[in-house]
Amino acid sequence: MEPQSMKGQKRPFGGPWRLKVLGGPPWLRRPLPKLGRPKETPVARMSVQSTHPLKPEAPGLPPGIPESPSCQRRHTLPASEFRCLTPEDAVSAFEIEREAFISVLGICPLYLDEIRHFLTLCPELSLGWFEEGCLVAFIIGSLWDKERLMQESLTLHRPGGHIAHLHVLAVHRAFRQQGRGPILLWRYLHHLGSQPAVHRAALMCEDTLVPFYERFSFHTVGPCAITVGSLTFTELHCSLRGHPFLRRNSGC
Repeated sequence: MEPQSMKGQKRPFGGPWRLKVLGGPPWLRRPLPKLGRPKETPVARMSVQSTHPLKPEAPGLPPGIPESPSCQRRHTLPASEFRCLTPEDAVSAFEIEREAFISVLGICPLYLDEIRHFLTLCPELSLGWFEEGCLVAFIIGSLWDKERLMQESLTLHRPGGHIAHLHVLAVHRAFRQQGRGPILLWRYLHHLGSQPAVHRAALMCEDTLVPFYERFSFHTVGPCAITVGSLTFTELHCSLRGHPFLRRNSGC
């Protein structure tokens, strides 16, 4: 039975149990939103610990199972790299050289200012071995234009010369006894052989090191005219024309 107030009136879109709010079809009949300042959402007051991380963490491996190489972290720097040195590498080179030579001989073949000098004038005659961006071994050379080494060749670079004077070969103490010196020297000679202006390599060393350099086709030319204090040296030369590294792949 209809209520007394509804008698004689048409039922709007159904029976009197429907609320007449907005009019129109039933699916559009929803209460109007109340105007006013919106309330803060509960999320704004939540602590950081209660929210989900932006990026899901990768599941870890069970204990005792090593990560595969594809899962290990990749470094942005190359693991091992050979390149010519720059003046910015001078301090690192001097630190390696100072530890290697001063503790044994009491002197350095090159001091910091001399290293910067040669790396500025002729960086192409140097070669450094870097592990993940850190210098671990190096050779520094310059050009010389006389048949034999002289006292002036310790500090001069002769751009018109055809002899590469190897001033120093040094390996960081943490990387010695690993065969790095021979590998670096072999690569350096190959590097010199690619430069048409360089015909020969020359160096001076103590007598105990002569057999080491003879393995790389250096031959003794006699006592060196250069002396440092009471120290005397043997002078060795190596022709870069027809050197074995031009005919053989050393694998270094």
